[in-house]
Order: sequence, then structure tokens, then C-alpha cells
Amino acid sequence: MRTFTWMGIRCVEQALVLGTMLATMWCGAASAQTQVPAATSLPSEMPAQLVQRTEDFDYTRRVAMIPMRDGVKLHTVILAPKGAKRAPILLTRTPYDADDLTAHSASAHLGPSLEGYDNANEAIIGGGYIRVIQDVRGKHGSEGDYVMNRPLRGPLNPTAVDHATDTYDTIDWLVKNIPESNGNVGILGISYDGFTPLMALVNPHPALKVSVPMNPMVDGWRGDDWFHNGAFREQNMGYIYEQDGTREVTAKWWMTNYDDYDVFMRAGSAGELGKRRGLEQMGFWRKVLEHPSYDAFWQVQALDQILAAQPIKIPVMLVHSLWDQEDIYGAPAVYKALKPKDSENRVFLVIGPWHHGQEIEDGSSLGAIKFDSNTSLYFQREILLPFLNHYLKDGAPKMDIAPVMAFETGTNTWRRLPTWPAGCAAGGDCAIHATPLYLEAGLKLGFTAPTAGDAAFDEYVSDPTKPVPYRARPTRQMGYSNGLTWPLWLVDDQREESGRPDVLVFTSDVLRAPAKISGEPIANIVASTSGTDSDWVVKLIDVYPDEVASDPRMGGYQLMISADIFRGRYRESLEFPKAIAADQPLLYKFALPTANHVFLPGHRIMVQIQSSWFPLYDRNPQTFVPNIFWAQPGDYRKATQRIYHAPGEASFVELPLVTAR
Repeated sequence: MRTFTWMGIRCVEQALVLGTMLATMWCGAASAQTQVPAATSLPSEMPAQLVQRTEDFDYTRRVAMIPMRDGVKLHTVILAPKGAKRAPILLTRTPYDADDLTAHSASAHLGPSLEGYDNANEAIIGGGYIRVIQDVRGKHGSEGDYVMNRPLRGPLNPTAVDHATDTYDTIDWLVKNIPESNGNVGILGISYDGFTPLMALVNPHPALKVSVPMNPMVDGWRGDDWFHNGAFREQNMGYIYEQDGTREVTAKWWMTNYDDYDVFMRAGSAGELGKRRGLEQMGFWRKVLEHPSYDAFWQVQALDQILAAQPIKIPVMLVHSLWDQEDIYGAPAVYKALKPKDSENRVFLVIGPWHHGQEIEDGSSLGAIKFDSNTSLYFQREILLPFLNHYLKDGAPKMDIAPVMAFETGTNTWRRLPTWPAGCAAGGDCAIHATPLYLEAGLKLGFTAPTAGDAAFDEYVSDPTKPVPYRARPTRQMGYSNGLTWPLWLVDDQREESGRPDVLVFTSDVLRAPAKISGEPIANIVASTSGTDSDWVVKLIDVYPDEVASDPRMGGYQLMISADIFRGRYRESLEFPKAIAADQPLLYKFALPTANHVFLPGHRIMVQIQSSWFPLYDRNPQTFVPNIFWAQPGDYRKATQRIYHAPGEASFVELPLVTAR
């Protein structure tokens, strides 16, 4: 009895079920078929190269590899409105994938294709601009090597190229190769994409007519992405891993717990967590580990200082968010550096009530805080678009924009100001006075200096094994999607923290009149620690009335207006850390982020002080060690922290208080 298999069925000549004749015919045919050689594969149904039909598109999309002076070519996407003639160019240089950022929607229209990303969507749709997005060298489609915030040519960059030269070479190519252009170029962007418009100001190309850095990375140690006054922002470790790990950001940082508080606690130090994750493979991480202090590595990269030494050749509009959870330092610092030498009124500043990058999103509210209007849309239509048109379009009407356009929170009003800080419009009858708001005995807060007989200090115990969370747990890794609320943490209700025994809370009486501040509050804290190192977190807070009829949820809400951290080892020098003398009252003085706020009648002012803000910032072991990145478990010790409020040892927050002349 002969058997064989065909299509998974065992054929038998002496069939028992199908019958002899039928089985013979079927199995015989199968036997014959097995003798035919099989094809190696089916032909592909895909064309060798897809040609897209775009007759009904309202724009054209072109891709160019633009050569730089060293021969490296940068991948560049050019989006031009169909029929454009003598149109200006808006350029953004990014590490975030130009192809992906210009294909947000399968649409024949320019606006939807950029929706959700574009830094000036309203301006582009209504303004007829040619939009150019370019991958910076070493990222995604561009050739070359990637270096995080590539420094200018000099001590940290011995090559012939940097972001300034790459921008120059790109603009030179664009104006020579885009026939629809009028030859005028503007550069704009947010965050890292806001850092590149600042670099473009160094020896700018003659065709560059305007720069709009929004929420730019400026000084990574003083108060932007990597450190704040020496305290390391360890939740940015994931960003470093992903951005510095691969050209196309294919390597992803991973979580082991829903609550990232647990992730960082279990690792111990930030250095140990990086070691466990293999982060030392990334060049930038190794640089961070090697430079925990404000040494020459950070100093020579500080863009505010670099630009202070440059002539102001083109107009620049700096855009700042009052609740920028990532780069709250940069834009005001650059404005402060440039404005004193702005003899031709080329430096503009916009201050909005936004989180990082919210100026291109809905700006009607931020978390629980409402602004009575879409502040972002106002910025795009009434400020940004007229500004771009004025400098980039042929025959554009004169713009009506004040040198400083600042949104005043509390009253929810846009203010037109001559400079920053300024209490009121040009010609107004007001001034800013540096006014001490004193921490008083009995956890009171007021404008009267302490007197003899009052308690000399209040104290708390800071335990690094139970650090104060920077927001209510469970905290989640930073992000803007999948339900993550990272952009909102600066406006979180601070009641969770105010109830902890390791947070001191000083509160004013109920205000009978409005109190307006414009500028940087300055913390002047006289404190002692039983340890030999310590962090000090100071938070200036607006406490809402106990009940708010129009919005019951806001009853008693504690809204941070300005807050920051200072690592005590840098009290005497930011470059050379030093152990703190234990149990000695010492002055810690540092600036808090810019505010433009009115504390309304019926509200109260609060100051909270604590010694950890975790895991946004790494824990201070409260024992002096050479490098906190490598602190060992035994270094983390409890410390008794005292905040003084006695004559000669008064602690206060200096408010930039606006008063009538």
C-alpha cells in the first residue's frame, strides 16, 4: 500500500472512505503536481518607487539634502503653498524628525499636515509662508555626528561647524534654490528648536531677518533642562537616553514601576540609576557626570552670556512661559543680557500664562487655572503674525506691538510694556520696589521686619529616605501624551505638600488690597542644617479664598507663582562646592523665576520651604560628598533644618512689588 502527502492530506491507494476510483484520481493528480518546480516568490505588488498624485494639494512638498561647509548634508523638508510668489521662508531646525513633524495628518492641506507641532500654525495658514523643517546634523535623515546642544566652535568644539554655521549654510542654500521666495528668512522654534534660533544670531546670514526663540534652552546648569542651581533634574535622564542613544530615537527609556518615585528611590543616586540602565554609553551623560558644578564646561555654553558679547544685527522676539516646566530660565535671561545694548529697539519679549510650548496649543486654561480667553490664539494672531509679517513680507503694514507684551495673571490681562520688568505702560504712574516679605514667628508672613522677643526660628526634619514629592503620588515619567500631565505640575495644588511635617508653611493675613509683582522674586533665607550639605526649595504661592462661588474646586487652592531649588554646597561659589558648617545660620540668596501676577483681595500669600523636591530633582544626601551622582546609601542622613526669623537673621522673599509713584 503506497502512501504520500498532498496539501496536508495523507493519500492512500487503497482508500477506505472516499472510494477507490475517486481516491486514485485525486491522489494521482496530486502525485503528478508534486513534480512541478515551485516558484521562489510571488512578484511584489509595490511599485519600485511610488509617485504620489498631488494635483488637489494646496502645497508642494520637496525634500533636499543641503550641503554644509564640511561636506555633511542635512535632510530638509520644504513646504510651499501652491502658487506662492515672493513668499518669505520660516525655518525650524530640529532634532525631532523633520519627516514626522511635517506629516501629522494625511491631508491635502498645509495646515493639517503641520497641526499639533508647528510653532506658528496660525501664522503659516493665514500668512502664505514657505515652511522649512530641517533635521540637525546627526539626527534622523541628516548626515554627520550628533552632539547634544552642540557648542559653538571653540574650546568645546574644535571642528569648523556648529549650529550657527549650519544655519548660515542652510539659509544660503534656501534663498538660492527656492524660486517662490522673496529672499527673506525667519527662524523660530520651541525648546531645543528654540535653542537653534538663538544660535542663528551668532554671525547671522544677511538673509536672516528675524529670530523667534520660544522657551529656549539657554543655560542647562543655572535653570533650564539639566540642573537648577546645582540640583540635578533626574527625570530628564530618559530624554538623554533616548535623544543621545540613537540617530532615529529607536532606543527607549523604560519604566519598572507605575510610580516613578519608586523607580528613583530604589536606584539610590542618579548616577547609580544611569549605571544600571547603561546610560554611560551616551556621551552627554558622561559629560553631565563629570561636571556637576558650574565650571567652564557650562559657563562657555551659556547662551545669554554668548549673545551678550554679540552685536544685535536682527530683530528677535523671545517668548517665555510663566509656568514653563522645562526651560523657565532661558528667555528672561537672554532678554536681560540683550536689552541693555538694544539701541535700535530690536529685542522684544512676550510673556504668556503657559506651560512649555503651550503658546501653540489652546491657551484658555492651564490645569485648574482659567484665563478668560484663548491667550495662545491671541499671541499667534495679534503678536507673532504681525511681527513676522513686518520683518519678512514685502510691503507689510506697520506692526502695533509693544516692546514687551506680558500677560498679567490674577487679573488675566495683556499688558503693553516699554521694558521688562515694568509695572505699567509707558507714561504710567507706577514703579517697582524691591519689598521684603518676611517670614515671621508663628508661621506668619508679612511686610514687617521681625522684632526682639519673637521666636528665633522654626524647624523641621528632612529625611532623604522619605523625600517630599514634587507632585502628589503616584508621579509618572515626564511626557505630553497617553494621559501624562507633566506639563501641569507647576500649577498643581500645593495643599498636599503644605500638610507634611517636613515642609514649613508661612501664610499672610487675607489681603485687603491687590498686590502686584512684576519680575524675579529673590529668596533671602537664613537657615542652618545639622548636616554638611542641604537643598533649599522656596515656593511663592497664591492662596485662593476658602470658598470660590464661581468655581467651588478652587476654594483654598494653593497656586505656585514662582518656585525654585538651591543646592547649599554652592552658597559661596557655583563653581567650587563646599561643605556647609553644621548648625550655623547662613544666608542663601537666589532668584526665583519671573512672575507677572496680582494677588487679589480676599487671597493670601504663602511661602513654603522644604529640602527635597523628588524625583524631579535628585536627593541631596545631606552629607557633603565630592559628587552627589555617586552618593552611597550610608551618605543619606536625616538633618534638622532651621529657618530663622529674628533681628539680624531675618528670612524673607524680596518681591518686585508694583506701587504707585
